[in-house]
Amino acid sequence: MKKLLIAFIGLLPFLTYAQSSKATVRPFFDKKTIGEIRITLPAENWSDALDSMRLYGEGLMSGSASIDGMEYAGVGVRFRGNNSYQMGLKRNPLQIKLNHTNTDLQHQGYSSVKLSSALRDPSMVREVLFHEIAGKYMPSPQANYVKLFINNEYVGVFINLESLDEQFNKTHYGSSENPFFKAGVDYKQPAPQGCKQNIDGNLEYEDNLDCYRSNFEMQSDRGWSDLQELTRILNNDPKNIERVLDVDNTLWMLALNNVMVNLNSYTGNRSINYYLYKDNNGHFQPVHWDLNLSFGSFKNTGVGSDLDIKDLQRLDPMLHFDNPYKPLISQLLKDPLYKKIYLSHIRQIIDENFANGAYEKRAQELQGLIVVPFNEDKYKTYSLDDFKNSLRETIGKRSKIPGIVELMSKRVKFLKDHPELTALPSSVSDVTVQGRGKFENQRLNTFHISAKADRFPQRLMLFYRFEGQSDFTYMNMSEEASSDLPSGVKVFSCLVEAKSADDTLEYYILAENAGTVQFTPSNYTSKPYKIKLSDLNK
Repeated sequence: MKKLLIAFIGLLPFLTYAQSSKATVRPFFDKKTIGEIRITLPAENWSDALDSMRLYGEGLMSGSASIDGMEYAGVGVRFRGNNSYQMGLKRNPLQIKLNHTNTDLQHQGYSSVKLSSALRDPSMVREVLFHEIAGKYMPSPQANYVKLFINNEYVGVFINLESLDEQFNKTHYGSSENPFFKAGVDYKQPAPQGCKQNIDGNLEYEDNLDCYRSNFEMQSDRGWSDLQELTRILNNDPKNIERVLDVDNTLWMLALNNVMVNLNSYTGNRSINYYLYKDNNGHFQPVHWDLNLSFGSFKNTGVGSDLDIKDLQRLDPMLHFDNPYKPLISQLLKDPLYKKIYLSHIRQIIDENFANGAYEKRAQELQGLIVVPFNEDKYKTYSLDDFKNSLRETIGKRSKIPGIVELMSKRVKFLKDHPELTALPSSVSDVTVQGRGKFENQRLNTFHISAKADRFPQRLMLFYRFEGQSDFTYMNMSEEASSDLPSGVKVFSCLVEAKSADDTLEYYILAENAGTVQFTPSNYTSKPYKIKLSDLNK
């Protein structure tokens, strides 16, 4: 009996581990449930204290936090946001710095929590929906919902946004120590004498490095000269822009802004609310931020007065095409291929998310998830009726925030019929990589890739990299002579030299005809084709 008891006691640690390993830990950015954050602050009138701290500096108030039941002491809390912050309100955007006093403190790898109050978004879905759609095509922060309590008082349902920080850059770009900037300055000071005034983050070139400090916030230890070089090449030497900028991700950002009428961005009046991170290959990578005013909630393009609902529905996909004060658009779209790629991205975003009604279904799902905690929020800006009607009706007599479906249903039709978007792309088919013949003894040391395209393709371009590399290289594929193909159909091929017998090649194809381009596979940004040389030699 004694031996059995000792044996059982010896098993206790393993039984405890087995039980704890089965416990469900809610992922911080879970989309199907609502999280819960409870903050304890030492000030009884905590909102007044946070207002005061914001007014006189950027300090943080020390306190404690509970995230889905996990307790964290010594965190820092402050009101965040620029135009979205309003003095005197408890329901303000909030930052919780978990590693405020303990630099190692984090929750599931996240050391900072940023909560959005969804200002001027009666639907409460703009940010989450935009980030979900954007994330299909380029790196984009995760977003979901949490219920916020401060000193045991329910403050409301908030949008939980993944911070654009070292962790984000390391996850998406493999590093976090390189130059990193936010476009737009929260506490803006007048630009020094001799600098261009009121240009914000539009990436115009300046001779004086200090001019950039009035328009960008540096999030890294260095990089002003890198940012200046980006603007120099963009404005004065755009044929070499691929040396310093990820052009395709930039075109995706611009296309997403345009389709979803996100004018509180580079595409709009002030050229703000995006980040730039310089990856290990020397390319600046753009990332969206602050999307509560997307889907037409902010209405100014920087030209003329605010747009009305009809103007928003008919926003030109070529907005700023010839605007020298928006060089990220005008300089890139001067290049015929970049213009075709940009328009192709617009067409893909529409087809995959809007023309099929997927966005409306997703918006309804998101609202269904949060309707109860939204209604229980005594500090909410909009009524429950406004919340329910906000997908299909304009809300607010003065602010006139468009219903998302009201805006996008007619916008989709406008874009589908737009002359810049009606050209039919070449469809790529029969993509093959030649393997070793059944009775051949010599092993292959090259990837021989071929593909067929219709609608009179002018060229096929192969973008490729070996697994483990972060950058794609491209080459033009060669047209193969053939007399038995239908009219307008051509076959192209190319060879890529392997570096070793264990190489894995990742690749995708761009087909260009006179009117437009198309990528194959369509989800090339996340799932390019992949083939192992060893498989070809079997």
